[in-house]
Amino acid sequence: MQRPHQRTKTAAGAAFLLLGLFLAGCGAKTPTSGAPGAAGAQAKRVGFVLVRQADVPVETELPGRTSAYRTSDVRPQITGLIRQRLFTEGALVRAGQALYEIDPQPYRAAFAEASANLMSALASQEAARAVADRYRPLAEMEAVSKQDYTNALGLSRQADAAVSQRRAQLETARINLRYTSVPAPISGRIGRSLVTDGGLVTANQASPIAQINQLDPIYVDVQQSAAQMIALRRTFGNKLDSGASADVRLKLEDGTDYGRAGKVKFAETIVDESTGTVTLRAEFPNPDGLLLPGMFTRARLAQGIDKGVFLVPQVGVQRDSTGSPSVWIVGKDNKAELRPVTTTRTHGTDWVISAGVKAGEHVIVQGTNNLKAGQALAPVPADAAQYVGPPKAAAGGAGAPGAGR
Repeated sequence: MQRPHQRTKTAAGAAFLLLGLFLAGCGAKTPTSGAPGAAGAQAKRVGFVLVRQADVPVETELPGRTSAYRTSDVRPQITGLIRQRLFTEGALVRAGQALYEIDPQPYRAAFAEASANLMSALASQEAARAVADRYRPLAEMEAVSKQDYTNALGLSRQADAAVSQRRAQLETARINLRYTSVPAPISGRIGRSLVTDGGLVTANQASPIAQINQLDPIYVDVQQSAAQMIALRRTFGNKLDSGASADVRLKLEDGTDYGRAGKVKFAETIVDESTGTVTLRAEFPNPDGLLLPGMFTRARLAQGIDKGVFLVPQVGVQRDSTGSPSVWIVGKDNKAELRPVTTTRTHGTDWVISAGVKAGEHVIVQGTNNLKAGQALAPVPADAAQYVGPPKAAAGGAGAPGAGR
């Protein structure tokens, strides 16, 4: 059993022990109490791109159809029976190549007749000229009357005219004989034959006997509505530069792109009254013969240049509930700034922006989730390499709270 003074000493010792433990606990909390606040003040890491100012082509996608660069109908120049066909249907033919042979026998006979008539006319010309030459000195000596000399001179001149006439007839017969071989008027790919061996053809007939199309190069006729053209010019006004690139790209009926670019050759100066469209003609190389006349295509062409606009990746442009576009900018002192912008259209993977940004500004395209205006930022170029490794331990071994950053 303890005495009273011993119980008093024991209680005082316990009180001092509790006071020491309390002070030690308060001192231990002091270094860690600032950790959460330090973590919250760290800048957010974001990726940015530089705003670029450029002159951007104003591209339009329009429907179009292909047409041959040159088309020629093969027609006979004389009447006769087709003796044989001299080409393979669907093959490439050269200008001047014989395609058909018409029975030449009637035209050979006509040529021989014209040749004989010329020889007869030459003989008559020789005789008439000799008579006129003989009468000339006689008429001067008045051995014959001047009238006889005049008649002889007239007959000589008639003989000269007859010779010229017979020569023209002989040339006509020669041309007709040459037309018994029907040539290709142009080089290109010939279609099917519309007449068979033994068929009768006539001079100047309405229907052709074959058709040749030159397919390299080839035309693409594009139709643009007048309303679309007016809207385009009203939208861009004076900023639409007429010196745009004339390059045209094609998308084929199966959805694939035609690998070669074409050039716009001209645009019609009138609007088609029946369709309300304006025709633009482009020329494309077609060495492989992939494009055939009559194919439906989609053509992308530049009709002007939108000058002095800004290009921003589409991922960097966001819209609010009303659809208004805006971008996050790395502002002054690396603070986040939400900037409204004016977008007009897309160009590849970028938005074309006409107002709201300046060339050289940093637009945030990575790390925009939960971003707030005025938030401190640690900007780096977009897609910059990131350090991946184990978390760094804090001093004293108590680094777990900051390791996840």
